[in-house]
Amino acid sequence: MKLSKLTGSRKGRVALAVIPVTIAASILLGGVAQGAVPVSFAISGSQFKIGADKLAGTGFSQYAGVATASDGTQHPAAIANIKDAQLYNLCQSVVQDTPLGKVGLLISAGTGKEPAKATDLQIGMNDLSGTAIFKNIRIGVDASTVNTAKKGDAGDFAMDSDSVDISNLEQVSWSTQAAVFQLTDLSLKITDGTECF
Repeated sequence: MKLSKLTGSRKGRVALAVIPVTIAASILLGGVAQGAVPVSFAISGSQFKIGADKLAGTGFSQYAGVATASDGTQHPAAIANIKDAQLYNLCQSVVQDTPLGKVGLLISAGTGKEPAKATDLQIGMNDLSGTAIFKNIRIGVDASTVNTAKKGDAGDFAMDSDSVDISNLEQVSWSTQAAVFQLTDLSLKITDGTECF
């Protein structure tokens, strides 16, 4: 799996999607189990899928950007930031073609009473579906003035809100990073290509 760097927003791009959530294979392969683990990374080259029954987040912003792979390939992405996120019945899957055929990694967390939790979450995605509720949303603000610590470039289109709730979340992402990810009831399985959706 190729590692990449998630760059800032690109001038003139239109926002591609609304909202997100996440978890990436690299974070879990580090042996995180039940604890709160500080992380700072971005992955790309292979997209991964994220599903959750519900995402509840505070401090949200979204603007257009680019996910850049280690070979220099650039992928348009919607960059979403969430200050604090709770993910209920979280699923993440990634599938790779190998000499042995398709090999997948299937991860679940937050399947019991306690959800998975993330702080200072940033996601680079290109597809999202679900039912979303925003509180105090602002659409069309300048990306350099959004209400989150991470911001886009001046003059770029953006949106932000005090909170966001998404039910039946299905998302396809290039990259994820977070200050802390707490994964309760963690399960990790190698599969023959099974995905979250």
